[in-house]
Amino acid sequence: MADREYRQHRFRRPAGATELFLVRHGESAAVRPGVEIPKSSEGHDDPALAPDGRDQARRVAERLADQQVDAIYVTSLRRTQETAAPLAEKLGLTPIVEPDLREVFLGEWEGGAFRRHAAEGHPLAAQVFREERWDVIPAAEATEAFNARLRDGLDRIVGAHPDQRVVVVVHGGVIGEVMRIAAGGGRGFAFVGADNGSISHLVVHRDRWVVRRFNDTAHLGGFDLDPEPSLPES
Repeated sequence: MADREYRQHRFRRPAGATELFLVRHGESAAVRPGVEIPKSSEGHDDPALAPDGRDQARRVAERLADQQVDAIYVTSLRRTQETAAPLAEKLGLTPIVEPDLREVFLGEWEGGAFRRHAAEGHPLAAQVFREERWDVIPAAEATEAFNARLRDGLDRIVGAHPDQRVVVVVHGGVIGEVMRIAAGGGRGFAFVGADNGSISHLVVHRDRWVVRRFNDTAHLGGFDLDPEPSLPES
């Protein structure tokens, strides 16, 4: 027994588990005064990707092309669909829309208002980050409702893909809430701030959610220490 070894081993996905690569969509088009932002059927802002966002989408595709991806999911908002397109083309996969993973609804601050108010120091924007709840904004989606629909959407994906790896292209607010769920709750905005084009990695096995990675941006180049908060609809 003296020569027996107990080595450390790399993490292995449990049998029956699903690996989720949560990709935040690329940078979306800038908000400009007097320029109307397209809307989705649910009333969310639905801008296209900015030129930098298209480059981020290309870099995501290059990063994930050799990762044995079994399926790609997107939301009903086109910035996720445009981000997924280069990877889908490389892998020959057709992205599947999961509408329950769309971004948190910002009520009266859709139409680019959140981005503008946050940049200009609106007191209610400061309250949002102080209380760590999006529903401080008038008519915004309640945190509990947001949480519930994200769980429903992820449960459907996990149920459809045991023993598989899935790329899910979503939004900054979605990644923040999903990571908070996986970490067992706690501060509302503990994981808000995922960069555009970043990859977060989650393993789901029955009721156990394991965070393997958060906000991986190695494929994007550079490292920005700018503390400006990442906005959910950007």
